Amino acid sequence: MRRIHVGNALSAFGLGFTVPYLYVYVAQVRGLGALTAGMVLAVFAVAALIVLPFAGRAIVRRGPLPVLLAALVTAALGALSLGLASTSAAVLLSAAALGAGQAVMQPALATVIVDCSTTETRSRAFAMQFFLQNLGLGVGGLIGGHLVDTSRVSSFTLLFAIEAAVFLLLVVVMATVRIPHAPKVEDAPASAKGGWKRLLGNRAMVQLCVLGFVLFFACYGQFESGLSAYGVEAAGISTSALGTALAANTAMIVVAQFAVLKFVERRRRSRVIAAVGLVWAVAWLAAGYAGLGHGSQEMATAAFVSTYALFGLGEAMLSPTVAPLVADLAPSGLAGQYNSAFALVKQLALAVGPAVGGPMGAALHAPYIVTFLLFSLAISVLAIRLGSRLTEVQDQPWRTRSRVVQRGGAQADAVTADA
Repeated sequence: MRRIHVGNALSAFGLGFTVPYLYVYVAQVRGLGALTAGMVLAVFAVAALIVLPFAGRAIVRRGPLPVLLAALVTAALGALSLGLASTSAAVLLSAAALGAGQAVMQPALATVIVDCSTTETRSRAFAMQFFLQNLGLGVGGLIGGHLVDTSRVSSFTLLFAIEAAVFLLLVVVMATVRIPHAPKVEDAPASAKGGWKRLLGNRAMVQLCVLGFVLFFACYGQFESGLSAYGVEAAGISTSALGTALAANTAMIVVAQFAVLKFVERRRRSRVIAAVGLVWAVAWLAAGYAGLGHGSQEMATAAFVSTYALFGLGEAMLSPTVAPLVADLAPSGLAGQYNSAFALVKQLALAVGPAVGGPMGAALHAPYIVTFLLFSLAISVLAIRLGSRLTEVQDQPWRTRSRVVQRGGAQADAVTADA
């Protein structure tokens, strides 16, 4: 598990190293224009949507580790070629390889974590994963920003070469991992076979996917699109204040993650997700005050930064809750399929979110806030409805563990008395 967490931090570091600078690199440094740069960002989403339906089946058939290694090699080749590409076609093909590799990493890493953890340790493992992801992204973005120089193509070539080297280093680290035997599809009971058909027949998983879409659409899909546009246009937020807001989001996650973990570990998962909806509703109210209130610019900036911090608090509550729930809903041997399906839902939300939120945030300020306030409240409603479909083990696994311990203790006492 330690190797997995090191690998997770490295992958996040590699992404944070280059992703924030893709637009500038393609549009300005390579001189290919804003249209090509926009197409590159779209290719990332399209590549993910294409490969993820097949990734789950591959993880089930071959195991998560070989799929992860293949994804890392593909991403490394994509990063290296992107740093050397000088034409639109080469840039788009390289971006497709990098985007496909990055997309497959997510469910493969999640499945490795599932295979190397127990129900008792899974929430903490996913909380650590999310903590290291944000730390890696932040550190990678900070270092990458000091290395690049828009007047020198070679500085960006170096940046992408380092990213490729990080992915290859991760190949070496993950190749040393020896995961416990995870049942493949041929080992699973007959009822577990059937892939997507089986998944779509699982009502609880379908409801979780709908809930996941709303979660990612209402939060992650707005971070760098609708919400930032709203902040600039409606609240008059400066670019430096926007950077402070993003830093507040990361800082909240890093500082609060493990304190929040102690709180959520003993709560129903469905109630925790419902609470996240309420926290994010407060965040949207703060954003509404920032742009629609009549306070000073300082108050508007403080409210806007608070919005991002509250989103970070909700994210910290979700990280030890949603991913373990996906794993617990999966039949034996199909964790990879379920993780890939949920990653696909996330990518769909991240593709639709900016397309809807961007124009609204820039021009329709009040409708934008009201719309996403309602989406946040819908999260709470959907979470409560999901809770009615979950078993006790799925919704509150800690209680089942406590009963097993008590039963074991009682049996031990009985044996001692007989002796």
